[in-house]
Amino acid sequence: MYWGCETGYVFYLSSCSRIEQLVKWCIGDCVPVLSFHNTIADQHKSLKDSRGVASHFLPVKVTLCLFFLCVDTAPANAKIVHEGQACVVKDDNISERIYTIREGDHLVLKCLVKGHPLPQVRWTKTAGSASDKFQETSIYNETLIIEGIQRVQGGRYYCKADNGVGVAAIKSIRVDVQYLDKPVLTVHQTISDVRGSYYQEKTVFLRCTVNSNPPARFIWKRGTTPIEQSKDQGVDIYEPLYTQGETKVLKLKNLRLKDFANYTCQVSVRNVCEIPDSSVTFLLTIGTTPPALRLSVNESLVVDPGKDVTLSCEVTAGLPKPTVIWSRYLNPLPRNSLVRNGTLELRSVTSADSGFYNCTAANNVGNPAKRNVNLLVRSMGNLTFQITPDSNKDSENIQMGRDLKLSCHVDAQPQDKVNYMWYQNEVLIYNSDSLIVLHSDPDMAPGTSSLEIIDMKFRDQATYSCVANFPGSTVPELRVDVNITQNSVTPPILTVPEGGQVVSVREGGTTDLVCLVDGKPRPPVLWSRADKDLAMPTGEWAVETHDGRLHLTNVTRDLMGAYRCQTAPYNGLNIKPRQAQVQLNVQYAPVLDPVFQDVRSPNYQFVTLRCIIQKSNPPRIASVRWTRNGEPLTSLTPHPQENPQLKFKLDPSNNGTYKCHVSNGVGSSTCTFNISSRPYNAEFYFDTPNPICNLKGNNFSYNLQWTQSEPAATDRIIGYWVNVRNMNLFSKQIDTKEPVKGSLMSYILTDLKIPLSYEIRLAPITTYSTGDYVSRTIKYTEYHVCGFEDKHICGFSQDRGDNFDWTRQNHLTQNPKRSSNTGTEMDRSGTKEGCYMYIEASRPRVLGDTARLLSPLYNVTAARGPKGSGRLPYCISFFYHMKGKQIGTLDVWLRVKSIASVDTKVWSLIGNQGPDWNQANIIVNPSGPFQVVFQAIRGSGYEGDIAIDDVSVTKGKCKQENSVSNTGMYVTILL
Repeated sequence: MYWGCETGYVFYLSSCSRIEQLVKWCIGDCVPVLSFHNTIADQHKSLKDSRGVASHFLPVKVTLCLFFLCVDTAPANAKIVHEGQACVVKDDNISERIYTIREGDHLVLKCLVKGHPLPQVRWTKTAGSASDKFQETSIYNETLIIEGIQRVQGGRYYCKADNGVGVAAIKSIRVDVQYLDKPVLTVHQTISDVRGSYYQEKTVFLRCTVNSNPPARFIWKRGTTPIEQSKDQGVDIYEPLYTQGETKVLKLKNLRLKDFANYTCQVSVRNVCEIPDSSVTFLLTIGTTPPALRLSVNESLVVDPGKDVTLSCEVTAGLPKPTVIWSRYLNPLPRNSLVRNGTLELRSVTSADSGFYNCTAANNVGNPAKRNVNLLVRSMGNLTFQITPDSNKDSENIQMGRDLKLSCHVDAQPQDKVNYMWYQNEVLIYNSDSLIVLHSDPDMAPGTSSLEIIDMKFRDQATYSCVANFPGSTVPELRVDVNITQNSVTPPILTVPEGGQVVSVREGGTTDLVCLVDGKPRPPVLWSRADKDLAMPTGEWAVETHDGRLHLTNVTRDLMGAYRCQTAPYNGLNIKPRQAQVQLNVQYAPVLDPVFQDVRSPNYQFVTLRCIIQKSNPPRIASVRWTRNGEPLTSLTPHPQENPQLKFKLDPSNNGTYKCHVSNGVGSSTCTFNISSRPYNAEFYFDTPNPICNLKGNNFSYNLQWTQSEPAATDRIIGYWVNVRNMNLFSKQIDTKEPVKGSLMSYILTDLKIPLSYEIRLAPITTYSTGDYVSRTIKYTEYHVCGFEDKHICGFSQDRGDNFDWTRQNHLTQNPKRSSNTGTEMDRSGTKEGCYMYIEASRPRVLGDTARLLSPLYNVTAARGPKGSGRLPYCISFFYHMKGKQIGTLDVWLRVKSIASVDTKVWSLIGNQGPDWNQANIIVNPSGPFQVVFQAIRGSGYEGDIAIDDVSVTKGKCKQENSVSNTGMYVTILL
């Protein structure tokens, strides 16, 4: 809170509202509250206004105390400014800013917000492509940067600022990404003439398609002459409805000799974002024909692994000469492939090279010609077998006089080319009444061969062999032997060992789940989760083990649950599978809430600490132990509790760190509480405008402003410690009234020396303790002439309410193709490196567009000049450059800050002022803190660039010489 008192002034007051006019120096969000003391009544005065109407006033001698109560402001007045490579920033008809940028440039948007406490900023996005992942996330940062922006990232971006006070501020900006691709020109005949050639008395369509933003303008040319539909009855130019704005068709009706020529489709976005025009040319001749292809191999090609494969696509027709491209369906071409003149060479192929290969020939005439090859590289994987007892008798054993089937399957590529042969005791089996070979068993998976033994006899007990191979191939054959007797084949038995039904393991440990399997032959065991929606730790749905042991490492709690083991239907008897379950129990330490909590309370009040046990395995709590600052609290009863809690009366002797240690026998977890009566931190008011006052001599003062976080949470705050550190340190205690949440407090630091910088530290004080210090650095900065040499442009800013922005540049960064009839080539000093601010009058600027540049806020600390000579004058000095026959207007406005901002035009110049830099000096007498506004208005054409340089604002009247004195002085806050 800032306050000050003056005594002895006489005011003629007709209403209290007039008082507001007396407090021009109230800045920002401060609300004046007045208090009157020692009122002395006098005789009534009668005054007449300009119309002769008398009004009665009461002259009052008062002690006038002005209290400025500054409250937290919600983050209203948020705005979005750009710092990236924008082509143009303008407002549309709903007062939303449109940021236009070229594809591939860098987007930089900054959200400037005002409010206290410091608001949190979040960026979100809507519109644009569904593939743009940005719209699914939020970015928490004042600055949004997208490097190399793509067209799918265009859309509406929102900046939301929230500090918990009032309503959050939301501003939006629409990002429009501009691009122009190279057009594609294709040629088509009428449908009835597709198989014919292009000759006279045929109708031809030239279709030009392009992707662009904004929509492109099309120009058709025959040779170098633009084609105009109204002047040539043999052509028709139109846009297909289904590709409106992206395709333009040139129809040549009943071809004439002059129609056989070069045709150019030129597309343009009219130099938006400096995107150049693009074009494509096609030569139409009598021989123009669509492509045709002939493939050197069959559409299905089977080869052995390790072989070299050559696939050739021969172009048999097409003018212009077609381009041949090879591709692979769903996958890229193999790394060892080579494409040359329409031929695809594959070296040392493997099974991974199998797939569909596509050959495409295109010459932009008609439809592309396509041919496909299905390449199959021979391979064989696992060979498995099944023994199926007589299924008609529901048997699970081999019995004499019953039927028996032996099945053999191999994972092969191609599956239908596998040859199976069956042997009995090494003798090749041929079909007979008792032995039947099925090369493709309809009852089994595709590619399975079976041997059926009918009415099994004693002589059928033997060793049977299944051999799988590719005839004539280098791929090695695979073989499996099965001994069939009544004693050699027995059904499997699956058991869980005693004590193995439930397996317990600590989180992060290693364990085995075991299912014992017996039988002849012994089948593999498949493990899976009993919950069908859960996958195994490997990510697979089933894991095969040969010994029935499932090994698990680094076990986590999400693996806990039931696991199913069952016998596989292959490499053994093809019967109903045997199943069992094993329960995995993962033990872990208790999960507690809160992990850490900062608790603050007034002294001599009860504090309750609760440690909530959210989950635990085992759930039974073995022990609970409380400590303070590492020492055990023996006064508590150490018995387990469902949710342990500690209640005690806080006093200055028992502040500290309390921990609740909870153990369930497997592990221990801790709730940590930082308990104190210390007040919360103060928060500096970060957006106080230019809070510096100039004093006599080489001194300056600083109005320190802050709010108090949660002032009612602890003991009453009775004051603050203020430390000021430079070469030495001095401290001072400030006595204040008890803070109210959201109220703004202030203290004026005086006798600070120019040009030293100071570290200011602030800590709240209660009766029993002192809070933590927060610090900020202040530095007195005296600007002389602002030549716009640094990117921060001396604290100047762009006005968000204008049509476009001023641009900072120098001779090295200006467009080399710019017009020589306008603008300046050098800054005011005549150096190539020197910078200046200017407006670019070229498109898309139009007549009357306005750009405004705002100076920093300059404080007026003395209302009167020497000996009451009127308001203190200030000198605004700058250089301007206005060369060009279409120069518009340069205005200078004085914006005075008070209860409401008042703008006054103090200088104006119109039209061409020649090729030189000229200086202007303006004397102003502001009544309060003020800004200088440089406003440039675009003239009638592009030869209307306006520039300014070497700006200064100084106290006192302007000097006569050309040199410019120092600007007004203000403090830079370094957070």
